[in-house]
Amino acid sequence: MTSTPGSAGPTAAPTPPPSERPARVRRFSRAERWVHRTTAALMLLCAATAAALYVPQLAELVGRRHLVVTVHQWSGLLLPAPFLLGLASRAFRADLRRLNRFAPHDRAWLRAVRHRRHGPDARPAGKFNAGQKIYAAWIAGATLVMLGTGLLMWFTGLTPLVWRTSATFVHDWLSLAVGIVIAGHIGMALADPEARRGMRTGSVERRWSRDHHPRWLEDE
Repeated sequence: MTSTPGSAGPTAAPTPPPSERPARVRRFSRAERWVHRTTAALMLLCAATAAALYVPQLAELVGRRHLVVTVHQWSGLLLPAPFLLGLASRAFRADLRRLNRFAPHDRAWLRAVRHRRHGPDARPAGKFNAGQKIYAAWIAGATLVMLGTGLLMWFTGLTPLVWRTSATFVHDWLSLAVGIVIAGHIGMALADPEARRGMRTGSVERRWSRDHHPRWLEDE
C-alpha cells in the first residue's frame, strides 16, 4: 500500500546525514566543570598562601601570618572535597574510568611526543590523551601526599619530631614540584582556546575533537 504525503508519524523523520551532525559535541557535564573549577580555586589558594608563608618579600607585604596559615591549612584540607562530591555524578565517574585506563594507543601517543610527531594519526587519543592521564594520576597522588604531610605538620603533638621534620621536607619540595606542574598545565591550556572553551561551556567543536582526540567519538 502506498502511503500518502503527511501520513507518516512524527517519529518517521529521516536521520540527518553525517554532514549535518551538530558542529559541537558535549565534552564535560556541569558537575565535572564544577569539580574542576572548585579544585582549581582551592589549589590556587593553597599556592598563594604557601608563597605568602615562604617568600620573605610576600610575607612582609601580606602580613597577618596566623590568618594566612589558617587559610592555607583549611584550603588544603578541603582540597579532596570537590572530588568526593563529584563521585555522585555518573559522567564524572565515567571520565575517571577513562583516565584510569591506559591503552596501547596511549603508548603510541607517548612515542609520538618523544619523536616530535604531530597529527591525529601520529598521536591517537581517546577522550583523554596519555599526557592528560599521567598528569591526572600524578596530581592526585601528589595531593594525597601533600594532605598527609600537611596533617603531620599541623598536629605536632601526635608524632615524633623526626616524622614532622621529614614531613616538612617532603611537603615543601613537593609543593614546589606541584607549582611547576600546574604552571605547565595552565600554559598548555592557554595555548588551546578550544580546550578552555570545552571546560568553560561543556562542549567543543567536532573538528577539534577529530584533530586532537580522534578515537574519542569513535569509541563512544
